[in-house]
Amino acid sequence: MREEKNRTFDSNFILLGLLDTNQYGLLFLTIILIMFMVAIMGNTVLILLIHLDIRLHTPMYILLKHLSFTDILNITNIVPKMAINYISGRKSITFAGCGFQVFLYSSFVGTECLILTAMSYDRYVAICHPLRYLILMNHQISVILAAGCWLGGIINSIIHTIYVLLLPFCGTRVIDHFFCEIPAMLKLSCIDTSQYERGVSVTAVFFLLIPVCIILGSYGQILRTVLHMKSLEAQKKAFSTCSSHLAVVAMYYGSCIFTYLTPKSYHTPGQDKVLAISYTILAPMLNPVIYSLRNKDVLGALKKVLDKALRHRNEYFLKIRLNAH
Repeated sequence: MREEKNRTFDSNFILLGLLDTNQYGLLFLTIILIMFMVAIMGNTVLILLIHLDIRLHTPMYILLKHLSFTDILNITNIVPKMAINYISGRKSITFAGCGFQVFLYSSFVGTECLILTAMSYDRYVAICHPLRYLILMNHQISVILAAGCWLGGIINSIIHTIYVLLLPFCGTRVIDHFFCEIPAMLKLSCIDTSQYERGVSVTAVFFLLIPVCIILGSYGQILRTVLHMKSLEAQKKAFSTCSSHLAVVAMYYGSCIFTYLTPKSYHTPGQDKVLAISYTILAPMLNPVIYSLRNKDVLGALKKVLDKALRHRNEYFLKIRLNAH
């Protein structure tokens, strides 16, 4: 028993990865790295703009800042290791490294699910109850909501990470995925995990199904309010915003629900990898564009920062010229 336990904790895992070692694999890796850089830059710029511009210190943008921070951490947890494994030709990951990746991934995904729900509630209050917005959704409440989202995601992750790491992994330690994801790791266990999988389904109800119902209900009420607006321009703008938000929600929650709530027999490892791309790489890249960079307030803040930087640059070069003379 002790020998089996030592083998479980000391041995490395093998990640089969997402890419084949051919020219198309290298091309696909290049595309993923470009998406990674766009996600990092877009979310970083958004966080800086919200921090620098006092006009963006509102509940909506506080939640957006936390969403961007979550996206940066999530994509950084996965893509660099995947790229290093492909370039080096080594597909191994240590037991501790795999456990750390499971913990971080579970924390960030769970937190993002809750943050997206809080953001939909914020928009519902702002549009459907504008006169009560400062009471129902003020700065203090937004901070409490953000902290609650992080706390819920981390606690959930701790529980699942401990359970998965304590499973006996006998025989093959090959994970048919590009990162250590719980469903893929469960297939390596030499004991029956059906009871735990039911527990995962219960967790998915709280982090996926209930949030989706809240989000759809919030946007349903928003659209109902918008339809009663007299301004066609306001209706058009609201429909455009809601449709883009719901598209991201459908992509993110849809892929997560399929992965965690459908029986294993309904999806293959290849499908799981494709679905994982949507909520680990695509969503972090698209969120800054969909939720904020199309927003006039954010674009105004960006223009203000760029104008200020350009003015300082011109003053700096002018000072150098005057000193030279």
